[in-house]
Amino acid sequence: MTAPYCPVYPVASGRPTPRVLSIAGSDPSGGAGIQADLKSIAAHGGYGMAAITALTAQNTVGVSAVHVPPVEFLRQQLDAISNDIEIDAVKIGMLGDPEVIDEVRSWLEKVRPGVVVLDPVMVATSGDRLLRESAEKALRSLLPLADLLTPNLPELAVLLGEAEATDWASALDQGKRLAAEYGNTVLVKGGHLAGNACPDALVNTSGLLRQDVVEVDGPRIDTRNSHGTGCSLSSALATVQVSTGDWEASLREVKPWLLEALRHSGALEVGRGSGPIHHFHHQRGLRPGEFAATLWEHARAELEAIHRLGFIDGLQKGSLPESAFGYYLAQDAIYLNGYSRVLARASALAPTEDEQLFWAKGSMQCLEVESELHRNWLSSRDVSGTTGPVTKSYVDHLLACSASGSYAVLLAAILPCYWLYAEVGQKLHHAYVEAGSPVDHAYAEWLKTYADEDFAEATRTAIKLTDAAALAASPADREAMMEAFTQSCRYETAFFDAPRVFS
Repeated sequence: MTAPYCPVYPVASGRPTPRVLSIAGSDPSGGAGIQADLKSIAAHGGYGMAAITALTAQNTVGVSAVHVPPVEFLRQQLDAISNDIEIDAVKIGMLGDPEVIDEVRSWLEKVRPGVVVLDPVMVATSGDRLLRESAEKALRSLLPLADLLTPNLPELAVLLGEAEATDWASALDQGKRLAAEYGNTVLVKGGHLAGNACPDALVNTSGLLRQDVVEVDGPRIDTRNSHGTGCSLSSALATVQVSTGDWEASLREVKPWLLEALRHSGALEVGRGSGPIHHFHHQRGLRPGEFAATLWEHARAELEAIHRLGFIDGLQKGSLPESAFGYYLAQDAIYLNGYSRVLARASALAPTEDEQLFWAKGSMQCLEVESELHRNWLSSRDVSGTTGPVTKSYVDHLLACSASGSYAVLLAAILPCYWLYAEVGQKLHHAYVEAGSPVDHAYAEWLKTYADEDFAEATRTAIKLTDAAALAASPADREAMMEAFTQSCRYETAFFDAPRVFS
C-alpha cells in the first residue's frame, strides 16, 4: 500500500484568512493601539477583532489621559468573542492596571490561543509612560504565556530592572536574558539606537529557533512618523505567524512591509508630531500566497494537458520508443544549458543574498548534475543534438524575460520549469511505485530521479520567492509576470509533446 500522490506545493494549505484578536488600548487618532492593530492585521490578510482594555486621549503629539474601564466589561468582551469565534492568534498590547492583566491571564489560560504575541506597552515612542508602575509586577506574570515578546528598548530595560541599552550588543544581551527567564522568543528591536542601521533580532536560548539569535538587518527610514510602529509590527507578526508557523519567516515577511510603511508615512499628512505609518502603502490587497494560488490555477490546465500526452503515457508505462525518449533528452540537455544562464541572471538580479545563492545553486546544478544525467544516457546512443524549434522558442522566451531587467517577471518565467516538471515527475514516480516498481521498466532509473525531495523543496522555494516578488511588484509588473508564466507553461506542454512531432 503506497502513500497517495500529493502535489509538491499545496497552495490552498493553511488558513487563508487568519482570525486575529487584538487585546489593547484605543488610540482615537488612529495611529496606535487597536486602530493600528486592525489596520496591520487587514494589511496582512487577516480578520481583525478587538477587545478594548483602556481608552486614551492621545494624538501624534502625546498622551494626555488614560481611562481603564471596569475589568468586568473586559471579561464580557473576551468571552463574547471566544464563545463564538475560533481565534487563530492573539496580539496583546496596552493593559493598564493589575486587574486587567490578571483578567487577560485567566482568559489566556482558559482559551489557549495557538499564537500569542505580547507587546509589553509600557513606554510610548513619545516617551509617555503608558503602564502604571503598580502593574509592572502583574505584567511579568503574564510573560510566560506569550510565544513572542516584542518590547522596545526602554521596555526591555524596565522588564529587566536595568538601564536602557545604548548599543546593539547590549540590547541583544538583555534580550537573551529576558528570553531565558521566561522561556519564550524575544524580538529585540534596534529602532531606539543611533545610526543608519535598524536591525531586529529574534532571540530564544531554549533552541526553538534555528540558532539562538537570528538577526534581520534593515535600514533606518528617515521619518518623524513612527507613531504605532510597535503595535503594527507585533500585530502583523501575529497574523503572518498563523500561516508560516516560523518566527524567522514571519519577521522576514513583515519587516520589508514595515519599512515601506515608514517610508510612505509622509503621504498620509496626519498630525503635527510623530505621525502614523502607512499600513496600506501597497494599495494592492494582495496577500502572501494569493499570487501563487492564481498562478496554480493557470498552470493546472497545462498540467492536465501534459498528463494526457502520449509521451507521458509511454514514459509511465515504459512503452515509449527509445528514439522519442532520446530526442527528449537531447533537447532537454540543450534547454538546460540556456536555462542555467537564465538562473544565473536571476541570481544577479536577486535583492537578497539568500535568493542570490538559491538561484546560483540552481544554475550550477543545471550544468553539473542534471546535464550529466543526460550525457550518460545519450553518450551510448546515436541521437541528434540539433536544437529543435520548441527548444529554441522556449529558451528565447526565457532570455527575453531575463533581458527585461525585472526580477519578478523573470521568476515567473522560470517557475514552470520547476513547478510543472516537479508535479509531472512526482506523479510519474508515484504511478511507477503503484505498479510495483517493475525492474524491467525501460525507464526505471530515470523515473526514480523524479522522486528527488531536494528538487521538490527547491520548487517550493521557487514558488515562495515568486509569490514574494509579486507582493513587491507593481500591478503592471504582475500582469507581465502572469503573461510570462502562462507562456512558459505552454512551452512546457509543447516541450513534452515535441518528441511525437519531431522524433
